[in-house]
Amino acid sequence: MTEPRPGPETAAVYAGLEPAMRRALREAREAFGDEEVPVGAVVLDGSGEIIGTGRNDRERSADPTGHAEIVAMRAAAASLGTWRLSGCALVVTLEPCTMCAGASVQARLGRLVYGAVDPKAGAVGSLWDVVRDRRLNHRPEVIAGVLADECGALLTEFFAHRRVR
Repeated sequence: MTEPRPGPETAAVYAGLEPAMRRALREAREAFGDEEVPVGAVVLDGSGEIIGTGRNDRERSADPTGHAEIVAMRAAAASLGTWRLSGCALVVTLEPCTMCAGASVQARLGRLVYGAVDPKAGAVGSLWDVVRDRRLNHRPEVIAGVLADECGALLTEFFAHRRVR
């Protein structure tokens, strides 16, 4: 579940995103504690301030759209008072699925950052590549693999824990 390590030219970009990814990891750990699949997300405004946070809550809320990305984007939109998240960055611990990748495009996010790849359902390059589809009207910048090992390890631990029960 990990991406290749960045080269020296992108190491500074990754380092700058680590604090936000660590916050997303805290959200993911909270989801784990709630027995939800441990995915966490934050939305940063143009100055890098967190304006929305989210974690998976499908089980608790009985909401099929209760993915961390959707929860965080809703919070950010409420904070800004608009659905347009232009200039904002979504930072999430796991590569978004088709629903969340599509919502990222629809929200006009400027950047999408994720940690671990999702070869089974990822829609930002693994299984599909929704956000880079030239037929769509918006394509956010994508940065993959930030703290990928930590993000992937949390998911591995969660599913190993579930198998033991």
